Amino acid sequence: MSTEPCPNPESLLVVRLGAMGDVIHTLPAVAALRKGFPQARIGWVIEQRWLELLCAKDAPRSGPRTQSRPLVDFVHVVNTKRWRKSPFSFETRRQMSAVRKELIGEHYEVGVDFQGAVKSAILSRFGKSNLGMEHPREKPARMLYKTRVTTHGAHVIEQYHSLAEAVAGGPLPSAPAEFPHDVSADAKISSQLRNWASELILINPGAGWAAKQWPAERYGEVARALSHDGHTVLINFGPGEEKIANKVQISSGDTAVPISCSIAELIELTRRSKLFVGGDTGPLHLAAALRVPVVAIFGPTDPARNGPYGTRNTVLRNSASRTSLSHTSASDPGLLKITTEEVVAAARRLLEETHV
Repeated sequence: MSTEPCPNPESLLVVRLGAMGDVIHTLPAVAALRKGFPQARIGWVIEQRWLELLCAKDAPRSGPRTQSRPLVDFVHVVNTKRWRKSPFSFETRRQMSAVRKELIGEHYEVGVDFQGAVKSAILSRFGKSNLGMEHPREKPARMLYKTRVTTHGAHVIEQYHSLAEAVAGGPLPSAPAEFPHDVSADAKISSQLRNWASELILINPGAGWAAKQWPAERYGEVARALSHDGHTVLINFGPGEEKIANKVQISSGDTAVPISCSIAELIELTRRSKLFVGGDTGPLHLAAALRVPVVAIFGPTDPARNGPYGTRNTVLRNSASRTSLSHTSASDPGLLKITTEEVVAAARRLLEETHV
């Protein structure tokens, strides 16, 4: 379909519901749109659980932009996971109606679907015109776009930037991701770190599925080595990852300390870190977006498309790994060939470069 989007739009609706890493990958494209259209009113539809990537928890979700909501003018929150569980409940219908009313009331000129799913494509149609990728993740989604865009670039951040340029009708300047500043999260992390004077290293052993997960015991060995170098090593873990974090702590000889954070707290913790070590996960992409050096341990996913972007990094991936997005529980043979010694050496090199 060749319909062109509205030129120089006064309002834009961004649709990227989740997950954490995908939202972070979308932020630079939206920041570029903000830079290209500084007066435009920009809304974003996002899942409730990822809200804090755009807006501090207690900050207003709409109105003048502040440090608590630096990038967008309106955050439209959905909870599709809960809605799918109870599609006919009164509360689901009430919430869906409220979101629909919000979106209609904003009269967006252009909706931009950065997700490429049917549900995100439907939401993008609340713009008078809407755009999506020529080859979306879910093929039926392309039938819901008034304009389909062939995106360019090896990395997903580059692909999203090219989609943003299609909105602009020409080149856009690159722009860094912007994250909200949450005063209470900042204070909590500052208080927790008060007893640690040495440089902070953040390790994240979890992964979206088992094939992407390097063994917890090896993360513990890395933590032990870096702790002996004089660094404070913290183990970030999310909901359901308590056992993994405990294995890392035990394998580290209790030299590493587990820490569980809200998203806002993780942003503030990552800002304070000198190095991040982990696999292809949202926290890794957060570290890269905050320009924290990264040791990335990759298996079945392709670092050329999904690797750390815009920061100093070392990506470790064995040739035995084959690119696959299958959410399998089987261990990736290439990932298991990456040794503790390789990870420790990469971490030490990046830390040395930091001090040069």
